[in-house]
Amino acid sequence: MPDTHPTDVPNATVRPATEADLPAINAIYNHEVAEGVATWELDPWTEERRQLWFRDRDADEPVLVATIGDQLVGFAYLTRYRGRRGYRFTRENTVFVHPDHQRRAIGRLLLTALIEAARHLNLRTLLAWIDEDNVASIRLHRALGYEQIGRESETGYKLGRWRSAAELQLMLERPTPTD
Repeated sequence: MPDTHPTDVPNATVRPATEADLPAINAIYNHEVAEGVATWELDPWTEERRQLWFRDRDADEPVLVATIGDQLVGFAYLTRYRGRRGYRFTRENTVFVHPDHQRRAIGRLLLTALIEAARHLNLRTLLAWIDEDNVASIRLHRALGYEQIGRESETGYKLGRWRSAAELQLMLERPTPTD
Protein backbone atom coordinates (compact mmCIF):
# COMPACT_ATOMS: atom_id res chain seq x y z
CA MET A 1 0.00 0.00 0.00
CA PRO A 2 1.55 3.35 -0.97
CA ASP A 3 2.32 5.84 1.76
CA THR A 4 0.05 8.86 1.40
CA HIS A 5 1.58 11.04 4.09
CA PRO A 6 3.67 14.08 3.19
CA THR A 7 7.39 13.46 3.00
CA ASP A 8 8.64 16.86 4.01
CA VAL A 9 7.98 18.63 7.27
CA PRO A 10 8.21 22.41 7.16
CA ASN A 11 10.81 23.70 9.59
CA ALA A 12 11.49 20.25 11.09
CA THR A 13 15.08 19.23 11.65
CA VAL A 14 16.78 16.11 12.92
CA ARG A 15 19.90 16.25 15.05
CA PRO A 16 21.74 14.15 17.63
CA ALA A 17 20.12 14.25 21.05
CA THR A 18 21.77 16.03 23.97
CA GLU A 19 21.23 15.71 27.71
CA ALA A 20 19.13 18.88 27.56
CA ASP A 21 16.62 16.94 25.40
CA LEU A 22 16.06 14.20 27.97
CA PRO A 23 13.06 15.76 29.80
CA ALA A 24 11.16 16.13 26.50
CA ILE A 25 12.20 12.63 25.39
CA ASN A 26 10.99 11.24 28.70
CA ALA A 27 7.67 13.10 28.47
CA ILE A 28 6.97 11.63 25.00
CA TYR A 29 8.00 8.16 26.16
CA ASN A 30 6.01 8.25 29.39
CA HIS A 31 2.89 9.38 27.51
CA GLU A 32 3.25 6.27 25.37
CA VAL A 33 3.80 4.14 28.49
CA ALA A 34 0.51 5.39 29.91
CA GLU A 35 -1.65 5.53 26.81
CA GLY A 36 -0.06 3.88 23.79
CA VAL A 37 1.35 0.70 22.36
CA ALA A 38 4.62 1.93 20.81
CA THR A 39 6.19 0.48 23.97
CA TRP A 40 4.90 -2.31 26.12
CA GLU A 41 6.61 -0.77 29.13
CA LEU A 42 4.12 -0.39 31.97
CA ASP A 43 6.07 1.82 34.39
CA PRO A 44 7.01 5.43 33.65
CA TRP A 45 10.70 6.20 33.47
CA THR A 46 12.23 8.56 36.00
CA GLU A 47 14.54 11.34 34.90
CA GLU A 48 17.43 9.45 36.52
CA ARG A 49 16.70 6.29 34.53
CA ARG A 50 16.52 8.30 31.30
CA GLN A 51 19.88 9.94 32.06
CA LEU A 52 21.52 6.56 32.71
CA TRP A 53 20.03 5.19 29.50
CA PHE A 54 21.47 8.11 27.55
CA ARG A 55 24.90 8.07 29.18
CA ASP A 56 25.36 4.29 28.96
CA ARG A 57 24.85 4.11 25.19
CA ASP A 58 27.74 3.34 22.88
CA ALA A 59 28.79 5.62 20.02
CA ASP A 60 27.25 3.17 17.53
CA GLU A 61 23.83 3.50 19.19
CA PRO A 62 22.73 6.96 18.04
CA VAL A 63 19.86 8.86 19.58
CA LEU A 64 18.26 11.45 17.28
CA VAL A 65 15.61 14.07 17.91
CA ALA A 66 13.25 15.93 15.60
CA THR A 67 12.51 19.54 16.41
CA ILE A 68 10.26 22.24 15.06
CA GLY A 69 11.65 25.52 16.25
CA ASP A 70 12.67 24.91 19.84
CA GLN A 71 10.07 22.16 20.42
CA LEU A 72 11.19 18.53 20.46
CA VAL A 73 8.51 16.61 18.56
CA GLY A 74 10.01 13.13 18.33
CA PHE A 75 13.01 10.94 18.97
CA ALA A 76 14.51 7.76 17.60
CA TYR A 77 17.43 5.50 18.37
CA LEU A 78 19.31 2.34 17.51
CA THR A 79 20.11 -0.34 20.08
CA ARG A 80 22.29 -3.41 19.99
CA TYR A 81 20.63 -6.66 19.11
CA ARG A 82 21.05 -9.53 21.60
CA GLY A 83 24.42 -8.36 22.94
CA ARG A 84 26.53 -11.08 21.34
CA ARG A 85 29.46 -10.07 19.15
CA GLY A 86 28.18 -12.09 16.20
CA TYR A 87 25.23 -9.67 15.95
CA ARG A 88 27.49 -6.59 15.80
CA PHE A 89 26.15 -5.55 12.37
CA THR A 90 22.50 -5.61 13.50
CA ARG A 91 20.53 -2.99 15.42
CA GLU A 92 16.94 -2.56 16.53
CA ASN A 93 15.35 0.76 15.65
CA THR A 94 12.83 2.62 17.78
CA VAL A 95 10.85 5.76 16.89
CA PHE A 96 8.53 7.87 19.08
CA VAL A 97 6.59 10.94 17.97
CA HIS A 98 4.78 13.41 20.23
CA PRO A 99 1.03 12.71 19.96
CA ASP A 100 0.31 16.24 18.69
CA HIS A 101 2.70 15.67 15.76
CA GLN A 102 1.81 12.15 14.65
CA ARG A 103 0.86 11.59 11.01
CA ARG A 104 2.84 14.66 9.95
CA ALA A 105 5.90 12.82 8.57
CA ILE A 106 8.00 13.28 11.73
CA GLY A 107 8.34 9.50 12.07
CA ARG A 108 9.45 9.24 8.44
CA LEU A 109 12.01 12.00 8.96
CA LEU A 110 13.43 10.27 12.05
CA LEU A 111 13.43 6.75 10.60
CA THR A 112 15.08 7.95 7.37
CA ALA A 113 17.81 9.61 9.46
CA LEU A 114 18.29 6.41 11.49
CA ILE A 115 18.67 4.38 8.31
CA GLU A 116 21.33 6.82 7.09
CA ALA A 117 23.09 6.61 10.46
CA ALA A 118 23.03 2.81 10.19
CA ARG A 119 24.63 2.98 6.75
CA HIS A 120 27.29 5.33 8.11
CA LEU A 121 27.94 2.82 10.92
CA ASN A 122 28.42 0.06 8.31
CA LEU A 123 25.52 -2.01 9.64
CA ARG A 124 23.94 -4.88 7.72
CA THR A 125 20.39 -5.00 9.03
CA LEU A 126 17.83 -3.09 11.07
CA LEU A 127 14.99 -4.76 12.93
CA ALA A 128 11.77 -3.36 14.34
CA TRP A 129 9.15 -4.97 16.55
CA ILE A 130 5.85 -3.10 16.20
CA ASP A 131 2.55 -3.70 17.95
CA GLU A 132 0.18 -5.02 15.30
CA ASP A 133 -2.36 -2.32 16.17
CA ASN A 134 0.22 0.35 15.30
CA VAL A 135 -0.68 0.19 11.62
CA ALA A 136 0.79 3.62 10.84
CA SER A 137 4.22 2.54 12.07
CA ILE A 138 4.09 -0.72 10.15
CA ARG A 139 3.14 1.18 6.98
CA LEU A 140 5.94 3.69 7.55
CA HIS A 141 8.54 0.95 7.91
CA ARG A 142 7.27 -0.84 4.81
CA ALA A 143 7.30 2.42 2.83
CA LEU A 144 11.00 2.76 3.67
CA GLY A 145 11.85 -0.75 2.49
CA TYR A 146 11.32 -2.95 5.55
CA GLU A 147 9.77 -6.36 5.05
CA GLN A 148 7.74 -8.25 7.61
CA ILE A 149 9.68 -11.36 8.53
CA GLY A 150 7.75 -12.60 11.52
CA ARG A 151 5.02 -12.26 14.07
CA GLU A 152 4.96 -12.75 17.81
CA SER A 153 1.49 -13.78 18.97
CA GLU A 154 0.31 -12.45 22.34
CA THR A 155 3.79 -11.98 23.81
CA GLY A 156 2.78 -8.86 25.75
CA TYR A 157 -0.13 -7.66 27.86
CA LYS A 158 -1.02 -3.98 28.02
CA LEU A 159 -4.10 -1.77 28.11
CA GLY A 160 -6.30 -4.69 29.15
CA ARG A 161 -5.48 -7.10 26.35
CA TRP A 162 -2.89 -9.43 24.92
CA ARG A 163 -0.57 -7.74 22.42
CA SER A 164 1.00 -9.23 19.30
CA ALA A 165 3.93 -7.76 17.40
CA ALA A 166 5.05 -7.70 13.80
CA GLU A 167 8.79 -8.15 13.22
CA LEU A 168 10.16 -6.13 10.32
CA GLN A 169 13.64 -6.06 8.80
CA LEU A 170 15.57 -3.77 6.49
CA MET A 171 18.63 -5.19 4.76
CA LEU A 172 21.41 -2.68 4.11
CA GLU A 173 24.57 -2.99 2.06
CA ARG A 174 26.76 -5.92 3.08
CA PRO A 175 29.71 -4.64 5.15
CA THR A 176 33.13 -6.21 4.96
CA PRO A 177 33.81 -7.53 8.48
CA THR A 178 37.30 -7.11 9.86
CA ASP A 179 36.96 -9.61 12.70
